[in-house]
Formats: sequence, C-alpha cells, structure tokens
Amino acid sequence: MANFTAKDVSALKERTGVGIMDCKRALTETNGDVEEAIKILREKGLATQAKKSGRVAAEGIVTAVVDGNVGVVLEVNSETDFVAKNDDFKAFVNGVAKTIIDTNPADVDTLNATTMSGSDKTVKEVYDELFLKIRENMQIRRFVRMEGTLVSYVHGDGQFAVMVKLDTTANATDEKLITCGKDVCMQITSMNPTYLNKESVPATVIEEEKKIMLSQMAEDPKMANKPDQVKAKIVDGKVSKFYTENCLLEQAFVKDDKISVGKYVQGVAKELGTTITVSDYVRYERGEGIQKKEDNFADEVNSMIK
Repeated sequence: MANFTAKDVSALKERTGVGIMDCKRALTETNGDVEEAIKILREKGLATQAKKSGRVAAEGIVTAVVDGNVGVVLEVNSETDFVAKNDDFKAFVNGVAKTIIDTNPADVDTLNATTMSGSDKTVKEVYDELFLKIRENMQIRRFVRMEGTLVSYVHGDGQFAVMVKLDTTANATDEKLITCGKDVCMQITSMNPTYLNKESVPATVIEEEKKIMLSQMAEDPKMANKPDQVKAKIVDGKVSKFYTENCLLEQAFVKDDKISVGKYVQGVAKELGTTITVSDYVRYERGEGIQKKEDNFADEVNSMIK
C-alpha cells in the first residue's frame, strides 16, 4: 500500500511543476518521501535535459531592459514558440536580465554560476527547475550590458530587441529625448544598419567595395571605355550610396525620408537646447544565425509507414 495520498502527489506537482504521473512514480519509488522524490525528479530531469541539449532552439525571446543608467539586451532561446509564451519562461528571462544588470557578469558561463537576483539559487539552478516544468531545450544565448543614457525597444512578442546609447546633457527622463531614442531604435529594427556612421566603416571595406564596382564597370561594355575620372566619380557616388544604405546616421529616416537619421537627432537636440550623439547601439533578432530544422511533414509520415 502506498505511503502517500493524492494530496501528496498534488503538492509535489506544485513544488516541481512536473506532471502528475511522474510525481506519483517518484513518490512510489521513495515510499512517500517527498524530499527524496524531488531529488529523483531532478536527476531524471537533468538526464533528459542532457539528451535534449542538442536539439535546435531557435525560438524564444529577445528583450531589452533599462534600469536607471544600466541596460541589457538579451536572447534566451527555446525549441518552440509555445514555450516562449509561457509565463514561467518569461519570468525566467526577466530574472536573467535583472541579474545581468545587477551583477555585470563577464559571459554566459559566469552568468549561469551567478546567484539570480531575488533568489538564493544560481541562474543555472533556476534554469534546471524550469526545465523540469517545460521539458524542452532552452539556452541563454547572448547578452550585451550597457551603461549611460539608454533607450530600448522590443518589437512584437520578442522578435527584435534594440538599445541605443545617447551621449547628451539632456535629462534621461525627458519625453522628447525618449521619443527620439525610440525612433532611432525603430529605425535600427527596420533597416538593420551594419555600421553606426561613416567613420566606423573600416577602410578595407570601402576599398573592397571600390574594387567590386570597378570590376563591374570593366565587364560592362557601356562603361569599360569611359575615362578614369568619370569612373572615379561614379565610384564616389556608389560609395555615398553604400553609406546611406549601411550606416545608421546616414540612412534616410523612416518617418521622414527627406532627412537622414543624423539630421533628425540634431533637430531634436536643437529643440531641447543641447547636443545628442548616438554613440552605440545593439540589435538582436530572435534566432538570428541559428540553422533551423526544416521539417517536411509528408516525408515524416512516409518514413513512419515504410
């Protein structure tokens, strides 16, 4: 006869988040000892976690959080978008972001070994407990911590997260400054600039672009015989276009394409009677660069009936 009741099973489920049948099996194995049952569930969970760690986790959440003059852009991945909508998963992401802001860890490994803000457990221990509930591969993939006058923007359900750093003497809580920062964040989200400004583009990149342009002209019968000075002017024009396409402050402002982003920021600074310089930015896209598994349902069904 079992030395536990249905209430014991429910209580164990409440503490661990593990399914009823798993809780019942654990209590049976430990003859009703709740603490030993928790150990067993965790051991089994960690074993399952190890098996699932190789699965592709390209969904999840990217977020950007600012607390005073410190902020973080963070990506935490999961296997499915269903998990990304889970309240426990969202709380974990928020807790990790707060921990990064509070402790300034050097990297993900250091972060995992750090005590989670508001908890007596490490980030890894909190993660392990979450895995017992969710049972799919999750990864803290990357983060950037910034300090200064910061404005953040998160698009949609966590598909994009952007943060900009503004060097200014304006009050960080000024509504016009925050609106300016948000507008720049949305520009970055939409246009995905490679560089901040012309000065940040490496000379080697421009030289390579020029080589490509000249090679293209050499292959074009209409351009090949033009004088070198004409070709040089054409190249200069194409380089200018490269800047306007790839440099944030040179791009046409999405809300008013008659001015550049740089001119827009200068206009806001003039209104506030100060100077504003966009000195840095970070843009994360959820799952960016991760090779997602391409499932073919027809092939899967065919493989099952062979």
